[in-house]
Amino acid sequence: MIHLTDISKFYGQKVLFQNGNFQVRAGDKIGLVGPNGAGKTTLFRIITRQESIDEGDVNIAEKIVIGYFSQDVGEMRGRSALEEVKACAGKVSELIKDMQILEKQLQESETKPLSEKAMTELLERYGDLQIEFEQRGGYDLDSRAKEILTGLGIGPLLFDRPVESFSGGWKMRIELSKILILNPEVLLMDEPTNHLDLESIVWLEEWLVGFKGALVMTSHDRDFMNRIVRRIVAVENKSITPYSGNYDFYVQERALRQDQLLAAHQKQQGMLAKEEEFIARFGARASHAAQVQSRVKKLEKIDRIEIPSDEKTIQFEFPKPPRSGNDVVKLDRLAKEWPLENGGVHSVFSNASAMVRRLDKIAVVGVNGAGKSTLLKIIADLTEPTKGVAQIGVGVQAGYFSQHSLEVLNSEKTIYDEVYDRVPDATIGFVRNLLGAFLFSGDDVYKKISVLSGGEKSRVVLATILVNPLNLLILDEPTNHLDIKAREVLLRAIQGFDGTVMIVSHDRHFLRAIATRVFELDRGELRVYEGDYEYYRSLKRH
Repeated sequence: MIHLTDISKFYGQKVLFQNGNFQVRAGDKIGLVGPNGAGKTTLFRIITRQESIDEGDVNIAEKIVIGYFSQDVGEMRGRSALEEVKACAGKVSELIKDMQILEKQLQESETKPLSEKAMTELLERYGDLQIEFEQRGGYDLDSRAKEILTGLGIGPLLFDRPVESFSGGWKMRIELSKILILNPEVLLMDEPTNHLDLESIVWLEEWLVGFKGALVMTSHDRDFMNRIVRRIVAVENKSITPYSGNYDFYVQERALRQDQLLAAHQKQQGMLAKEEEFIARFGARASHAAQVQSRVKKLEKIDRIEIPSDEKTIQFEFPKPPRSGNDVVKLDRLAKEWPLENGGVHSVFSNASAMVRRLDKIAVVGVNGAGKSTLLKIIADLTEPTKGVAQIGVGVQAGYFSQHSLEVLNSEKTIYDEVYDRVPDATIGFVRNLLGAFLFSGDDVYKKISVLSGGEKSRVVLATILVNPLNLLILDEPTNHLDIKAREVLLRAIQGFDGTVMIVSHDRHFLRAIATRVFELDRGELRVYEGDYEYYRSLKRH
């Protein structure tokens, strides 16, 4: 279907990849991995012919339908959410337009009669369109569009809402729905789980498992990748390398290949050292001239084994926090209501009572809109409860992180100043070391916040939290914008944190590895599960 052969791509002096090979076969489920900036999105753009290659060949089967979901949402206006999705059903949408034109001609024939031959041709053409429309599932289009929108969290009450009234994150879901309704032969997806809650991720996962076409995707969600993909293609170290298996297999196999490469490199270095020593020792002796010349030629022909430099990763651990009391947070009949425009109120949750104990690692879960973020904000003293009390225990020092924390950053400040201003008594070395742990080094620390990506801003906010010793971390989606490797580093840091954690995340791998207890918000109630995330999931399944 798609064959990229010996392709190379350069941006000025920068080499993305050289002599890379990449194939997409019918029914393939491929995970595209690699560090940020390695060229994953560029590969998508090459396949969709938005970018050209500098060397090699690109062969794509004729008339193949390719759907590409990226993080760029196009202009949406003038339709409802449902109509916007239905209008993007590819050939089915074209057939609807063609049938509507013929239907209009048939209506006009009632007042302006056609010849018998013209009417016959018109009816035959309309009949052919109806047959093709039925074969392509046109009569199921409405129900399929509704199913996809609902699965991605846009329920029946929002079907008729104008697309321009949705926020950016919800428009992203509509854009994703438009790609799924197309049902292409090849589906390219760049971070499809961004902006989705856990329930929508699970639904999309099931949809993609049942998808009959070929799939190539990137994702920062390890569980999502493991469940769906059967091949991994790694874009790293200026090369494109295939692996047969899911993401976990790739991690193990990559480590094994690196060990083998290192052993081969060490063996070659030993051989080279011996040959070079012989040349240096006997190079000036006429009696050994032929042997020396032979070994020089031999060394010139050897392909030197190079060890690729590992890309930088975040390296940090939380400082040892001061000890708090055993009762960290007490929730006593907590309730929260939001006022509505019509004068009424929306009850988020009520009568929520629970105890957070020292060293707990609590996953706060629930469907989108259940009140998870609201609960964390109340505990962090960023919003007032309508009723009840969230009492913080003795000696508790809390740090709060959310995606909204990114908005608190001063866009005109540099990275260094943003962190230093939180601890003006700290030394320059302390601040620089902290920023270095989050991959900000050299002149990078003087970049303005305004020019940073979402992932870079997340790292800055995490650094500002680390500046001061805390014993309660309140984390609302801390993994957003972080790649898989950065998530793993954060995960290990939280596992080793000698304090209490409350976390909202849609990363199931993250929750499984961290949570010792689960607080679930469901239909306005708070339920406490005295076990880890797998224990909670097993109870929910039963």
